[in-house]
Amino acid sequence: MSKLIAFATPIQEGKFQQWEQFINKINTDYRKEFSESRKNAGVHERTFLQRTPMGDFVIVTLEGDNPMSSFAKMSQTQDSFTQWFLGEVKEIHGMDLSQPMPGPEPQLVVDSK
Repeated sequence: MSKLIAFATPIQEGKFQQWEQFINKINTDYRKEFSESRKNAGVHERTFLQRTPMGDFVIVTLEGDNPMSSFAKMSQTQDSFTQWFLGEVKEIHGMDLSQPMPGPEPQLVVDSK
């Protein structure tokens, strides 16, 4: 059975233009590598931009049999795409995805089913 998780992370102040370039590269130059890395990890990733008066946030959804395990697997891969991806995320969001995410796993609190 497929499981879905979501998490939000802020785009650091002054990093929005870099984030736009990052997303553009994922959707063009690195589209194949991005898709293959998620397929190899057994997860479907979707990313949303949420602009708010409190700042800009990215909302990431991961769907698969075990999204948190897949997330960890993706973050530990040593290929050049993953290393580039991890570096950009650290620079833009201040998150070191090569380390376990701090705090508990995101919790589903409402489901319309």
